[in-house]
Amino acid sequence: MLTVSEIYLSIQGESTYAGEPCVFVRLTACNLRCSWCDTPYAFTGGQKMAIDDIVADVGACGCRLVEITGGEPLLQREVHDLMQRLIDDGYTVLLETGGHMPIDDVPDEVVAIVDVKCPASGEAERMHWPNLDQLSAHDEVKFVIQDRADFDYAVDVLARHDLAGRVHALLFSPVHGQLAPDVLARWMLDAHVPARLQIQAHKYIWTPETRGV
Repeated sequence: MLTVSEIYLSIQGESTYAGEPCVFVRLTACNLRCSWCDTPYAFTGGQKMAIDDIVADVGACGCRLVEITGGEPLLQREVHDLMQRLIDDGYTVLLETGGHMPIDDVPDEVVAIVDVKCPASGEAERMHWPNLDQLSAHDEVKFVIQDRADFDYAVDVLARHDLAGRVHALLFSPVHGQLAPDVLARWMLDAHVPARLQIQAHKYIWTPETRGV
């Protein structure tokens, strides 16, 4: 059984899959408290669901792209069984994880999107750095950036872990409403950063507060 906050069909707003229809399976609970978190409602609550029922709800959405997110989905051990089941059923599976939980047991076929927490999040010290050594060529690494110190930190991580060219994408995402995208874009251009500017498209299609679409 897994504790599920919500399952819904929407437009993917992040990663290299941005713009594609995607089914989101949001699991409950997170052991981080990032300063800019936009899903605190997933910290608690939710309902217990068997993997068969989750897969049935995903199938009812009629979309072959699925993201497992949270909260922090890797806090629930059965998530690995869910991911493998979805892979076996022919889905493309994305995993959005905060970077502090080991990804050792994540099925190889899953696209891991690892969020490296920058200092302004308040959780940078929680990062499980061996995760970056285990990434595959199809995986992605995300940095949510609030200020210049976060940007410099992210650039340093890219260099120290030789991430450019080793993973499918490096994503620099400004904290919505706190760092203007054009400011981050200028920093990236001036520093010749080998990364992709990511704007959370769903917050522009709907509103930052909209849920379930």
